Amino acid sequence: MKWRGSIFLFSVLLCLCGSTISQAQEQPAALPDAPKPQPGIIVGTVVDVNDDAVPGAAVVLEGSGLKSPRTVVSNSNGFFEFSDLDPETYHVNINAQGFASWTSPDVTLQPGQYIILTVSKLRIAQAVTTVTVGYSAEEIATEQVKIEEHQRIFGLVPNFYVSYEANAAPLTTKLKFQLASKVAFDPVTFMGVAIVAAAGQAGDHPNYPQGWKGYGERYGAAYANGFTDIMIGGAILPSLLHQDPRYFYQGKGTNKSRALHALASPFVCRGDNGRPQPNYSTIGGDLASAAISNAYYPESNRGVGLFLGNFLIGTGQRAASNLMQEFVLRRLTPKAAKYEK
Repeated sequence: MKWRGSIFLFSVLLCLCGSTISQAQEQPAALPDAPKPQPGIIVGTVVDVNDDAVPGAAVVLEGSGLKSPRTVVSNSNGFFEFSDLDPETYHVNINAQGFASWTSPDVTLQPGQYIILTVSKLRIAQAVTTVTVGYSAEEIATEQVKIEEHQRIFGLVPNFYVSYEANAAPLTTKLKFQLASKVAFDPVTFMGVAIVAAAGQAGDHPNYPQGWKGYGERYGAAYANGFTDIMIGGAILPSLLHQDPRYFYQGKGTNKSRALHALASPFVCRGDNGRPQPNYSTIGGDLASAAISNAYYPESNRGVGLFLGNFLIGTGQRAASNLMQEFVLRRLTPKAAKYEK
């Protein structure tokens, strides 16, 4: 069982929420709501007086269309982006270490408009007359993870390993282990393992005996599979390799581009430097989990063939869960909407 990237969700939702979805389908169709205005985007680049990019700047968006300010960190090229914005009036505050803070004039965003904000070149802060108050990337990442830890499908099933902020701050080692532990020890996780073990009992797989003893062994094996995968692929390897274990929701572009983004995520990830990298962490976590399972699976379920089969099945499940994240699960995660507003 794979928990990271909502593979646990993909397998458990069918059991936990099947009746909920079927009941929803039986309800009479509601009258269509009035069409909402097409959201817009505000982007910009933070540079200094020498036209050099300023990475790591805290960019805060405020406006009447937001319930609370949104904060992103400029990437290695100084670029920042705020997407899915309602047509309203906004302004941007920028703080970077060693530079004087800067506030943009008010910008009125029209439906579907793409605004490239002209950012004044940041000047070196004057030590005597100017005090620059900013937020470190670690502080921003900590606040963003706090929000992610409240993301639950139907308000119940954990959906912590998804970032709905395109330019989310990179995770520290502490935050990577915090997210992994949050999933591994969540009460719903234990409930999901119980359901998976019961399904294995019904299908007589793995080849443990029947009865309570066999169910206990299947429960332990299912939990061990998920625990080793989440800790190795979601915390240990990402910390050692400086990679981000989260799935980054695209949410825009053509359906084809979004599908390709989801299907590529098990193989391509975002590094802590913000650049795409081969996803050694996820692949390594899946391989390690499949290999370790040989230590506790029945002898008839061991071997190279079964090891490779479990790895390929896990990778396929992860790709399928990412497709669900891109096209389905966001609408079923109440905190996602709050995160973006």
